[in-house]
Amino acid sequence: MNDAQGGAELLHAPLVIEYGFMRTTGPVIGAFLTGLREQRVLGIRGADGRVVCPPAEYDPTTGAPLSDMVEVGAEGTVTSWSWVAEPREDEPLSTPHALALIRLDGADTSMLHVIDVPGPDSVRTGARVRIRWAEEPEGLITDIACFELLEA
Repeated sequence: MNDAQGGAELLHAPLVIEYGFMRTTGPVIGAFLTGLREQRVLGIRGADGRVVCPPAEYDPTTGAPLSDMVEVGAEGTVTSWSWVAEPREDEPLSTPHALALIRLDGADTSMLHVIDVPGPDSVRTGARVRIRWAEEPEGLITDIACFELLEA
């Protein structure tokens, strides 16, 4: 490569920018992930008494720090959903499935996850679902392999 000033070759070197740190999960997310490893789902009580699940470190309304963890159910209600006809490579299920907001029993907010159903006619808003746990829990959100319908 020549420069515009006189034909000399320019020197160059690759530059890689990295942020060499790891973030700990902290007491709230750490408790949530530990609960998943034990096949329990934890939410957190907000300043107004509502249970937020998955838990947040700070109240979504006031911004106050939260710490009152509460167990919620492994079953819940579909509040909204969409059909995924062609799953992408990194999705939880490799087959077509529903992507849904699910309010677990005892929670006041919904969590986003997948429902393993044979087709879009099999799921509806208001449907009852339950967690299908991963065979080998690791303390990750993927310990919830997916949800499945209670009404078969």
